Amino acid sequence: MLDLKGKYAIITGGGTGIGRSIALHLAKEGCNLILTGLGQNDLDQVKAECEALGVKAWAKETRLDDYASIDEFHGFVAELGVGIDLFVLNAGISQREKALDTDFSVDEKILKIDFLSGVYLVKQFGDMIKAAEHVQFSVTTSLSGLFGFPLRSAYCAAKHALFGFYESLELEYPNINVTFLIPGRINTQISKSALMGDGSAHAQMDAGQANGLDVDRCGAIAVRAIKRQKHRKLIGKTELLMAYIHKWCLPLYYRISKKISAT
Repeated sequence: MLDLKGKYAIITGGGTGIGRSIALHLAKEGCNLILTGLGQNDLDQVKAECEALGVKAWAKETRLDDYASIDEFHGFVAELGVGIDLFVLNAGISQREKALDTDFSVDEKILKIDFLSGVYLVKQFGDMIKAAEHVQFSVTTSLSGLFGFPLRSAYCAAKHALFGFYESLELEYPNINVTFLIPGRINTQISKSALMGDGSAHAQMDAGQANGLDVDRCGAIAVRAIKRQKHRKLIGKTELLMAYIHKWCLPLYYRISKKISAT
């Protein structure tokens, strides 16, 4: 069991949703936190909540679709003079549009935020990671990272890519352990910020999202999986059955996926 007390963690997307929940549950374990993502006010609020639980916390807004902004965040962390024991790569943006009706610039943005930004961030800390005795990664992918799904082509592509990169990373370096968090429908605001084909926000709370697993419960399950250093952890409700249907009965998966509401 991984002891998180006194350790230092970076959390991307730490100001809201699953990232906020993970941050608070890590703080309860005594883990010090460096929060980043969009919305300085949200990040500062989570920082204060974590500090109230008795840990050190910092908050720095970062645009994850801007590599220069990630460079600034790396410099911010370097100035703190602490080693990073845990990377919680959680930030992401979703999609609500058919593949051929999505402008390529939107595909690029989703892939940059959901996949490439994390890769870039990790490589900025590459020397530190290689020199460390042990580094734990928590990578928030998605049930949609296991198979294709309507209105999610770029999102699915980015979430699939996370498995390829971080599984390879773990196999290459004996001091690295990776936990893939695989949430289904969690009650967060992610559907509201999801991108339409022209890059505008979906701006609606999907029924499936509203009826999803409580986000605090999600964070508790996630941190337990991180502590146990599990390689993969499905988190959600009955929608998780799709992972097994896709694995063991592809014809049924194709029939069901065309009928399930994508929102």
